[in-house]
Amino acid sequence: MSDYWRPIPEEGGSHPLAGGWLRFSRVERLSRRALPQIVPASAAPPEVIDRLTATRASICDIDMSRPSIMGIVNATPDSFSDGGTYDPLAQARRLAREGADILDIGGESTRPGAAEVSFADEAERVVSVIGEMAGALPISVDTRKAAVARQAVAAGASMVNDVSGFDFDDDLPGFVAQNDLPVCVMHAQGLPETMQDNPRYEHVLLDVYDALQTRILRAAEAGVRHERILIDPGIGFGKTLAHNLSILNRISLFHSLGCPILLGVSRKRFIGEVTEAQDPQARQAGTLAVALAAVAQGVQMHRVHDVAHAVQGLALWRAVTERDD
Repeated sequence: MSDYWRPIPEEGGSHPLAGGWLRFSRVERLSRRALPQIVPASAAPPEVIDRLTATRASICDIDMSRPSIMGIVNATPDSFSDGGTYDPLAQARRLAREGADILDIGGESTRPGAAEVSFADEAERVVSVIGEMAGALPISVDTRKAAVARQAVAAGASMVNDVSGFDFDDDLPGFVAQNDLPVCVMHAQGLPETMQDNPRYEHVLLDVYDALQTRILRAAEAGVRHERILIDPGIGFGKTLAHNLSILNRISLFHSLGCPILLGVSRKRFIGEVTEAQDPQARQAGTLAVALAAVAQGVQMHRVHDVAHAVQGLALWRAVTERDD
């Protein structure tokens, strides 16, 4: 497509944004061949307005018309922030108590430089935790592999979060479709082992948009229903600080793909680069600041390590933004 359309949330706007808590009357027209231009929403094609305004279907019975919290459980020894520092089941139970809407349980680190884990080892790490937590709240399995997803779903997981966006395992789209599972397809440039070596884009925002659109089409071709798809622009996955900030600055663009947006920025390196917080666990305030900025652009689901902080932040956001009239 030659033009891309980013809704600009504003109070009193004429159109609901994704059936959620924001409205818009203007859009930013973006192009690879012209400077950005802010125009009335009526300038966008009708099919674009339809995608921007359509109410998003619930995911795992979680209402996408409000911001929600996905708690991270790393059943790994080497995740960048907290690998090997806690018992995964105890952590899952704690995040559930703190108010997570859904847990994302993973057994393979995808931090920069991480090596691939065998499906047997990965499955062994996650299946027992999923089995113990199933029924307490929705569970997403964070995996690129159909073999792991199959065992995780049998144990009680009800969603797949694939950081490769169906680029890694050709069998995963079919498995998701056959079981009518919700799935998050993420954008990443390259594999974790090498993705931060020298990431390059012609226009990072539009390149990521096009790549996600391709992933959505691939999912549809495999039989995955559109209303079961979330998208994640993949902050930190094959992207520099400048790339990450460019995406976050205009993240509302991705609403025009017609899917809920999942955002994972928790404790990531770019927060430390901006604030000089070298310890990932010292990036809680930065994580919450970015999440709330994304809420102001309509992002529906936020993947975080520190659930209690996120829940408190959203409670205060609601208190100061909701109106009685």
